[in-house]
Amino acid sequence: MCDNHPHHAQPATDAVLVESADRELAGFGTSRRLVLAAGAALLGAAAWGTAQARPAHAKSLGYGAGAKRNDPKLTWLVGDHHVHTQYSHDAKYKITQQLDAARRYGVDWLAFTEHSNFGHANNGGAVNSNREIAAQRASRDDILIFQGIEWYIPAAEPCSVLVVPGPNEVEVLRTFELVWDGKLNGWEKPRSAAEAARWEAKARQAIAWMGEQRRSGYIEDAVILANHPMRLGIDSPHELRGWRDADPEIMIGMEGAPGAQGSGVGTNGGPGDQRGEYTNRPRPDSWPGYREDQYLTYGGFDWVTATVGGVWDSMLAEGKPFFITSNSDNHLTVRDTQRIGDYPQTEPYTSLDSEFEKWSVEGKRPDPVETGVPQGGSDYWPGQFSRTHTGVTGRGYAEVLEAMRQGRMWVDHGHLIAGLDVRVKPAGFAGPGVTLGARTAVNRGTDLEVSITVTTTDYANAAGIVPNLAFLDIIGGPVTGPVADPDELRAPQTRVLHTFNTSGRRGTFTLRHVFKDVQESFYVRFRGGDGKRAGAGYHGSAIDPHGPQAHGNNPGDADPWADTWFYANPVLVEVR
Repeated sequence: MCDNHPHHAQPATDAVLVESADRELAGFGTSRRLVLAAGAALLGAAAWGTAQARPAHAKSLGYGAGAKRNDPKLTWLVGDHHVHTQYSHDAKYKITQQLDAARRYGVDWLAFTEHSNFGHANNGGAVNSNREIAAQRASRDDILIFQGIEWYIPAAEPCSVLVVPGPNEVEVLRTFELVWDGKLNGWEKPRSAAEAARWEAKARQAIAWMGEQRRSGYIEDAVILANHPMRLGIDSPHELRGWRDADPEIMIGMEGAPGAQGSGVGTNGGPGDQRGEYTNRPRPDSWPGYREDQYLTYGGFDWVTATVGGVWDSMLAEGKPFFITSNSDNHLTVRDTQRIGDYPQTEPYTSLDSEFEKWSVEGKRPDPVETGVPQGGSDYWPGQFSRTHTGVTGRGYAEVLEAMRQGRMWVDHGHLIAGLDVRVKPAGFAGPGVTLGARTAVNRGTDLEVSITVTTTDYANAAGIVPNLAFLDIIGGPVTGPVADPDELRAPQTRVLHTFNTSGRRGTFTLRHVFKDVQESFYVRFRGGDGKRAGAGYHGSAIDPHGPQAHGNNPGDADPWADTWFYANPVLVEVR
């Protein structure tokens, strides 16, 4: 969930913005000129769709590591990379409230990603929230707490930016916010193709710049994920590819499913409301190749992810990494009874007209106030409905980001399943094989075994439902290499390859499928659902016989608890 308010602190002139940024950057011992030069040097004269030179420490230009070694023993941690507090102008909860809720719903790590704004960067929001986060890190040993930001990509939708905690975390986030944010720099809603191209180049420069902060050791690690890519239709396929290629170790993927999953069932919900607040239509800066029915969520998942043979598959078929997540994007919880707190009846607040201006004084809303009456809201608490499961080799911040970078992630809604372990290996091979996000190389003619171990949920979720996994799909297609058109929307050879009927099965069980005599490189990914709202997929039943559906206008259509899915990231098989 993000804002569409017209009053978002756009600078009056470019000169004002540059002066402000230079003043802030001087405190970091650098300057806007040096920062911009660093980004330009990273990009060089390369064409926009061209990948950067591979960093020396990079593990693979393809999917995650695993081609030449067996998969490590993993611990699966539940996370949420997109959460807001009173330090965002459109959210209301305290940091401690979000953390308490997260632990109540089994979350092991969480990232606070406040909206970029001058009130956040300049008026104390970023620094003061960092102090609170540091205090919570010191007092809690049951949850890993990232500080990040929600970066408005120039000419596009926002992203979640996460960094590993360290002495420079708040400085690098504020620098990134001031220098590269599309909203703060006025790089929104391009009015011409030339302007769009300039701003899109800035987005790629920003990603490359963050990668340089990691490689230089200024920060230990960082990742960026595109948020709700189809909500406004302004994230074109070529932009997704361009961001990925600017630094594949930083721009690792996207939200497969947006937050705001309760937008149709909240206090103010009505007919036609879509999960994720996907109720928009094309606007002048939307990419013209999208159709209106692609602005919807399907089973609560963004069309880019939910469509078998669609945009995500067309990117995976290139043989390059791009992974999905799910999160709460919590701002205002469905039917919560707390209201936004009251600002002081003192100056400067009493002279300010808008709530946004009052928030901007300190970059923080007052503490919420209990009313006992359900309030408006579209979101669920972290871990209450949406979860991202990360396979880590150790319980630490760097380990979480590395697991995300390697694609060791699966996501679910409504706690549909409790556990998932995928292994891919040559049939008869004694080792464990590779898992999600990895790549494995086999000889042509090999029989390849895919084993999927599922643990079902044995408790009632927050809606009082004990979930049932009705079916599980293996989806896949050939790896065909780089696309000729960076705006390619289709992977026409990708389809559902095999379906397991799992309805009524409980406990832990393993499903196996063998691909006989493999002759070409391909990838597989995984999906399952509760079977309550499934039918022919977006490209027809021959491609996807029981895919997720868009919601209609009937009462209950947008009830997220009655339509739950899990998705898992791919494994790449290289045939040689």
